[in-house]
Formats: sequence, C-alpha cells, structure tokens
Amino acid sequence: MEGRKKRSSFGKGLVCGILFSVLVLSAGGCAAAYYRQLGRGAASGKDEVEAKIQELEAYIDRYYLFDYEEEDIENGIYKGLMAGLGDIYTSYYTPDEYDSFMETTYGSYCGIGAMLTQDLTTGIITVVQAFEGTPAAEAGMQTGDILYQVEGEEVTGKDLTLVVTDLKGEENTQVHISIMRDGEILELTLTRRNIEIPTVDYELLEEGIGYIVISEFEDLTDDQFMAAFEDLKSQGMEKLIIDLRNNGGGLVDVTCNILDQLLPEGLIVYTEDKYGERQEEHSDAEHYFDGEMVVLVNENSASASEIFAGAVKDYGVGTLIGTQTYGKGIVQSLFPLEDGSAVKITVSHYFTPSGNNIHEVGITPDIVLEYDEEAGGDNQLERALELLRD
Repeated sequence: MEGRKKRSSFGKGLVCGILFSVLVLSAGGCAAAYYRQLGRGAASGKDEVEAKIQELEAYIDRYYLFDYEEEDIENGIYKGLMAGLGDIYTSYYTPDEYDSFMETTYGSYCGIGAMLTQDLTTGIITVVQAFEGTPAAEAGMQTGDILYQVEGEEVTGKDLTLVVTDLKGEENTQVHISIMRDGEILELTLTRRNIEIPTVDYELLEEGIGYIVISEFEDLTDDQFMAAFEDLKSQGMEKLIIDLRNNGGGLVDVTCNILDQLLPEGLIVYTEDKYGERQEEHSDAEHYFDGEMVVLVNENSASASEIFAGAVKDYGVGTLIGTQTYGKGIVQSLFPLEDGSAVKITVSHYFTPSGNNIHEVGITPDIVLEYDEEAGGDNQLERALELLRD
C-alpha cells in the first residue's frame, strides 16, 4: 500500500489502532487525547504506552518540519517493538521485505553477490566473500571489508536479513554503499544483477577422496548435495571432505536431510523452547556413509553449519579441522501475518546430540588450525588431505 504524505494531523486513529493490534490493549477503544499543554496525564501500564504515543503525536503535529509517510510511522512502531527485545535475530518485515527475503531462500534474486556475516556482540557486518563475476567483486569488495552504510543509513546492529534485503532490488538498479577497509571509508555504487550462485560445489581431488563445498543451506541445497555425492561415488569416492568454512547457516530441515545421508541412525539435533518443550530431528538407518570424513570449519561457520559440525563430532564419524565456529545456537521461526508482513522471532535453543549448547561458545575443532594466508595454498584443506591419505 502506498503511504500518504502528511504534514500535520498525525491521524488520530493510526497510532491507537497500531497499539491496539500490536500490544493487544484492553477493549475500550482509543479515543484521541487533546492537550492544553504538551504534557502527559497520569497513566499506568499499557495505558501509559498509549498516552506516550499520543504525546509524541502532539509534538510531531505541532513541530515536525518535513513531510512523512504514515506507512513509515506505522512500520517504525512495529519494528521498534521487535527491536526493543534487544535481539538482533528478532525482527519485523514489511510485506516487501518479506517477499525479498523469501526470494533469496527459494531461488535466484537480483542483488550484488556478496556473502555477509554479523558479529554477535558488536553487530558489525563483514564481507565473507564477493563471488566472482558479480557486481560486488567487480566493484572491488574484498573479504574482511566492513559494511558501514547502505543508501546513507548505517547498518551496524541492524538485522542482517534486512540489510541483505536493502542490497537487493530490481535488476539494473543501483545501490550506494560505504565500506570500511583498514580504517578508511570507501564509497561504492553497484548495479544490481540477477544472482544465481550454486550452494554446492564439488570435485574428486585425488583418487578416492571427494571434496564438497556447501556455501549455505538453502531450499535446493540438499538436492544439489545429493547430486554431487552420487556423482563422486560413481567416480570411486571412498573418503570425503566437506567444507563448511564461511557457511553462515540456513534451513535446519535441509541440513538434517543432508546429515541423514551421512550419519548412523540416531538423534541429529534437538531444540528446547521457553517452556522446556523439546523437538528432535533424527537420521534413519537407511543411509550411512562409512568412509573416512573430514569437515572444515572456521569462525564464520554458523548456525546450521554448527548443527552439521556438532553432529559429526558427537557421533565421531568425522574429524573437524579449522578454527572455533561462530557460536549461534538459537533458532528463529518466521511467522507470516495477514497483511503480507512477517515477524522473525528467536524461539528456542538447539543442542547437539550429546546435549551441548554452543550459543556464544561455538564448536572447537578436533584439529585446531588457523588458515595461513602466507602458505601459498589452502593449508587447512591440505591438512585434511594428509589425514585421509594416512
């Protein structure tokens, strides 16, 4: 819905209606309050919240200089309600933001082609990878760049999903961003293009050793993984390296579908919500990879990647090599709303099969090995090959 520009007269029913639906105020309506002075009368609880909104309305009506959109005010209240929880993973999405988010999950989209990660504590958003042949790579974005602004708005601490949504848009449109590199701010203008990046890549590295890279766990990743897995087996694969470095996570059910092909029968992961209710995901006895396996991880391996790594480690069916993982051990659920908007809410902790809660801790690899940029190659991958050759 296109918002109307307002100069004054906030719209007496707007804020009241918003408060009634979002905060579930008690019945009794939302009669407009008029102020002889811009002061607030006595109120308590939810009535106090309503009164304060009306107080702010009075200030805006009397003093605010510029035009504004009623729709932006409304969305700001919804977003503020969720932001007030202090959880960077809990957010409100407008209908357009929700549609854009779902596009990324289910297929190709128009954007810049950069993979981003966000620090749990600082909220800083960092470039993990600018994919080759994309606007991000062509503009010179590099691994380690800090995303500072999108269209003039600072993004530190903002929900990463919403930042990604801002970076997307119609094909051939431009987006202006600021990045920080070595203390210097760089301004870039990128032209959005259709982005189709496979989430799985693979090859037979040497006789009997297959190598599968999973960049994220999205809707089609399990199908892509199975195609790669079967092709490698047809080429004589007996041992396997799975690379989850810089994989920021994705869909839990897709992750469990892949693990079902690799693990023996048993528990993969379980979650517990605020009521202590537990939900479990299991692998069956039909499929099991009985060859030697190595999983590569690093500080950007998060969420679903940690479910994967944690299950492999707990079952002892593979060796983890790399550095301590990110430490995101909480699960979010999306709740679509009737008007096409949605909320994403943190709903539970997840636990590895042995009961480890890795939130803000991460998973320690069996072989801790820092990536050596001076080595002239991939020393972590080479260590995996050495292990499997023995």
